[in-house]
Amino acid sequence: MKPYIAIISLGLLWACNSGDKKVGEKVGAEPVKSEHSDAFNSSFERILNSYYLLKDGLFASDTVKVNRSTLALISAADSLNLNELKKSDSNNIIIPTALSYTGTISSEGKGLLGENDIEAKRKEFQMISGALFDLIRTVRYDGQKIYLLNCPMAFNNQGADWLSSTPDIQNPYFGAKMPTCGNLKDSIVLK
Repeated sequence: MKPYIAIISLGLLWACNSGDKKVGEKVGAEPVKSEHSDAFNSSFERILNSYYLLKDGLFASDTVKVNRSTLALISAADSLNLNELKKSDSNNIIIPTALSYTGTISSEGKGLLGENDIEAKRKEFQMISGALFDLIRTVRYDGQKIYLLNCPMAFNNQGADWLSSTPDIQNPYFGAKMPTCGNLKDSIVLK
């Protein structure tokens, strides 16, 4: 009986590791190319990376990290390369709408910097998260998979969302008090 188990185990191991395909890539399929330019995607990734650092700072209740990443987020939002979208914005709707969301991210970021209390900073983060989610959908950012997570208990059970590059729960609204409070609400995959 043991030789059969060994043969089956080797067969399963070979089947799971066969080929050079990446996770999520279809066998025989060409890698999916972004609809946007490299310049736009690079510009947008600066926003996301700053946002993720802000989220991590709130999770750790580290106001120094929160403030530093917020400054980077404001700068990235203010310099998002929206001119790269002109070809796809034939009706002149996408760019003005995106500008309103980047403006919200920037102004809420400035509001966050003006707050001294971590809980007040978390409230501003909620507004930034909503604007960033809407920005992602408006420009149809397709550079990476983004997860929308929700904490139903945030702000006296009103609930609040945040974005993440992984589905892992690290609640920025409660930090160490309730680190895994939350659930996966949605994912954004526009590829």
